Amino acid sequence: MRYFIDISYKGTSYHGWQIQKNAHTLQAEIENALFRLLGVQTPIMASGRTDAGVHAKQQIAHFDTAEAIDVEQLKYRLNRFFARDIVINSIVEVKPDAHARFDATERAYEYYVNQSKNPFLQELSYYLPKPLNVDLMNQAASKLLGVQDFESFSKVKTDVNNFICNITRAEWQIENDSLVFHVTANRFLRGMVRALVGTLLEVGLEKITVEDFKKIIEQKDRTAAGDAAPPKGLFLSKVTYPSSLYSN
Repeated sequence: MRYFIDISYKGTSYHGWQIQKNAHTLQAEIENALFRLLGVQTPIMASGRTDAGVHAKQQIAHFDTAEAIDVEQLKYRLNRFFARDIVINSIVEVKPDAHARFDATERAYEYYVNQSKNPFLQELSYYLPKPLNVDLMNQAASKLLGVQDFESFSKVKTDVNNFICNITRAEWQIENDSLVFHVTANRFLRGMVRALVGTLLEVGLEKITVEDFKKIIEQKDRTAAGDAAPPKGLFLSKVTYPSSLYSN
């Protein structure tokens, strides 16, 4: 039997999603809990890796069991097992060949920038107390839409075959006390969202122009783009799958 598990987490205390030697990771924490509760080693495969300090409103992973399980009971027991920075939202049965990573059709991220000092947002947003031209940032963000090569915003050492992504949403919005960047695509490259945000903030600070931003995309060179924004403001917010993957 295969199941999708929907997870939310605050990534502050973790060295990212993927299991690493001598590091506290989310994958290791969840696999350890499943082993303790199910009595067998239960590997999980996520929709994608999040880096150290990055959060998730919705991360999807799949795991297999030899027999059907009571999903509500397992959800309850997992939530009692975890500390407050990991929450299991749901566990649902899916088709035996459903894959959390390869079957995802869209992924959405949010990046939070806080311009007023706020002790409650220190670990959940990037504090940047400087004037930002949000109109220019949105003009630049519009240049990201569509199918393009985003090598300029990818970490240099990565094992992908190409840098082509289809971005369907890219915009900044003012929400409560935060400035939030919303971006949705079929896939993202390693470090891509933080590099996009860091470069768009340079547009907002009027260090570079919208035309400069467009040229950075075209250059396909990571050194042309700005520094990556800090991880603490980044959230994986939604992962979308075809309805045909679900058993019911």
